Amino acid sequence: MEIAQIVGLALLTTIFLLILRQEKPVMAVLLSIAFAVVVFVFLMEKMASIVEVLKELTRRAEINYFFLTTILKILGVAYLAEFAASICIDAGEQAVAKKVEFAAKIIIGVLAIPIIAAILESLLELMPG
Repeated sequence: MEIAQIVGLALLTTIFLLILRQEKPVMAVLLSIAFAVVVFVFLMEKMASIVEVLKELTRRAEINYFFLTTILKILGVAYLAEFAASICIDAGEQAVAKKVEFAAKIIIGVLAIPIIAAILESLLELMPG
């Protein structure tokens, strides 16, 4: 699904959402979630191709694969949290969305610790004395 198709589907969904929110707000939330899932599923193939390119570049550069997997996990947490927070906001649950975002930040911080430690170790090796 290319961007023009996604934009077209988004516009149609938005029109239906405007109508549904007045009559049946619960159905509007379900339609919003369905739209988000459809877009996510269609983009999974493109995300997989990005991962494959990054894997190949990592292999060619002879970089430790651990760093790539950690960065991909961090990106995954960020994207999924944004996805979930957006759905919560669409459902009128801003407080829940903020908690999802907070949890994602903590998880990202934990995932980043090994990379930060590796950078600090490298810096210590470069410093004289």
